[in-house]
Amino acid sequence: MDPADGGPVSGRPARIGRFVRGAYPPLPSLLFAVAWAYGVTGLFAALDPAAEDWRPGAGTALAALSLLIDLLLMRALDDIRDLDYDRRFAPGRPLAAGVVRIGDLAVLYATGTAVLAALNAARPWPLALLLAQLGYAAAVVAVHHRWGRPPADRLWLSLLVSLPAPVLLHLYLYAGYLDAAGHGADRYGALAVAAVVLAAGHLELARKITRRPRPGERTYVRTLGVAGTTALALTVPVLSAALVLGASQAPPAWTALAVVPLAPAALAARTFLRGRTRWPPAAPPLYLLLSFASYLALGLTTR
Repeated sequence: MDPADGGPVSGRPARIGRFVRGAYPPLPSLLFAVAWAYGVTGLFAALDPAAEDWRPGAGTALAALSLLIDLLLMRALDDIRDLDYDRRFAPGRPLAAGVVRIGDLAVLYATGTAVLAALNAARPWPLALLLAQLGYAAAVVAVHHRWGRPPADRLWLSLLVSLPAPVLLHLYLYAGYLDAAGHGADRYGALAVAAVVLAAGHLELARKITRRPRPGERTYVRTLGVAGTTALALTVPVLSAALVLGASQAPPAWTALAVVPLAPAALAARTFLRGRTRWPPAAPPLYLLLSFASYLALGLTTR
């Protein structure tokens, strides 16, 4: 018997498998990880004046695999942090439904961290950034689980505290890009990271927009109001596109691709402003996937 879980050790792999199927569907998750790794790396090339004929390589594929595993681990941490909330608003999620246990997810996290360390062992700087991201994310959830800080209903503070984790993932990709490019970091890398953070901000804000929040529901509408949250959710992707347009080294005709991802955000805003109760749920992830695709296209057109 496993004393931590009160059940046979042999049942843990099955429970983790049910968690993966229920909380991290493999095919959509693979698509997102590949789009993120290839797209953001392409953006580094698109904004890099020293880039020459960039093409994805073995390092990009390794980064995509690493992101696939890392994002599974982040999903496990998020489910642990949000357990009480999910029991109210998403009781079908694996942890909230009791089909997997916190101890199982802790084992998954430790095992996944070891796998990521082995995969990236030959790349010291990317590995250091990846381990820093994994350690920081785990520390944030541990503090929240132990002391309830920051309070889960204080979305802006929680967002600020959580922000270093995705930034470190972007820097992990940047370190891998620099290894292949053969030169040091510069301000164009910082601009690329800023553009991606702003793009991801649209996903974070828009997916929580609702005219009538349910009691206890977490949404930025409670602090900014519907109009304010909608305005901010539409401003951040425009700023992201503006950064890419202003710094892109791709030919002007290709650089115009930076505005294409704004289309689903604009259409969703039109639908919502016509009276829909909630923001169309498919629009924010579609915007982000199109952003990644445009970054990759821009990177492939660098001289």
